[in-house]
Amino acid sequence: MIKSITELLDKLFKGVLSGLMVLMVFCVTWQVFSRYVLNSPSSWTEELARFALIWIGLLGSAYAYHLKMHLGLDLLVHKLQPTSAVLLKKLLHVLAVLFAAVVMVYGGIQLVMMTAELKQYSAALQWPMAMVYLCLPISGLMMILYAMLDWVALVEESQA
Repeated sequence: MIKSITELLDKLFKGVLSGLMVLMVFCVTWQVFSRYVLNSPSSWTEELARFALIWIGLLGSAYAYHLKMHLGLDLLVHKLQPTSAVLLKKLLHVLAVLFAAVVMVYGGIQLVMMTAELKQYSAALQWPMAMVYLCLPISGLMMILYAMLDWVALVEESQA
């Protein structure tokens, strides 16, 4: 059950991140083409590429956390006994959940609500900035979910 949920989330993340990468490459390519070939730079491509990069960075960090590819020092974990290493990994997941819940989810929701209330819009596209900042609580929730799934996997491994 947990494995199928994780696989579904992984497919979703790969699709969204790949789509955002394609969008960003298209925007940058069109910006270069329109600037140097057409001599009429496009005004919206730079902004859309920036927004895509923000979403890629934040959603990618949650996905990298899940894949255990996020920046981290595991020197201490490798030096500990297996039971102590599992306890340390559990503690690190708890700390990650606390960070994601307080900073990314709560702080992100506050930022989204504030920018929506102030009716802030992007300069070129006139998109609500709240939609851009929405990636912060979404990636925080995904990080929490991935931490909980990894916690369950650790518990299952330690019981086996």
